[in-house]
Amino acid sequence: MAKKDSGKKENKEPAGEDRMPTENEVTEPAGIEKPKEEAVSSFEEELEAVQEEARKNWDMYLRARADLENFRKRAQREKEELARFANESILREVLPVADNLERAVEHASREEGGGEGLLEGVEMTLSQFRKVLEKFGLTVVDAVGRPFDPSRHEAMGQVESAQHQENTVAQELQKGYMLNDRLLRPSLVMVSKAPEANKSPADE
Repeated sequence: MAKKDSGKKENKEPAGEDRMPTENEVTEPAGIEKPKEEAVSSFEEELEAVQEEARKNWDMYLRARADLENFRKRAQREKEELARFANESILREVLPVADNLERAVEHASREEGGGEGLLEGVEMTLSQFRKVLEKFGLTVVDAVGRPFDPSRHEAMGQVESAQHQENTVAQELQKGYMLNDRLLRPSLVMVSKAPEANKSPADE
């Protein structure tokens, strides 16, 4: 007699194509990156781009700041320069007054008798006037006895002089003035030259 089925089914795995692959057997298709690696790569590229943009913006900021600082310094210098030389035109008009006072003093000093009081009064006025000019930064250019300097002296001619070396200011016809460090008016001078008797035949 044939044996009866005991009711237990045999657990047989399907063979061939009907079998389901296990988790360890699942593989990624060739040539396709994992989505996680793509996200990391994209994030790194974006981060690098942002950092490069930040570097450019920082460089632009530094340049703009330097330009602004240079502009501020230049404007401050121009303001100070304007303040120092704002009275230039007024002082030019005032200088002839000083010239006339000096001529009056010189003329009075040559007069014999009766001119002492006038001379003293004019000298006091001239001294006071010079102090006012100095308050505005005006100073007299050194001339007589100094080597001729074309940047400060204007030669009106030459004069023979045994007391001065050649090319030296021997006489001042009109005073020159400096306004702070700038020449306001050159001195009108006569420049010395060696007397004819002192010249050697070689010089001739």
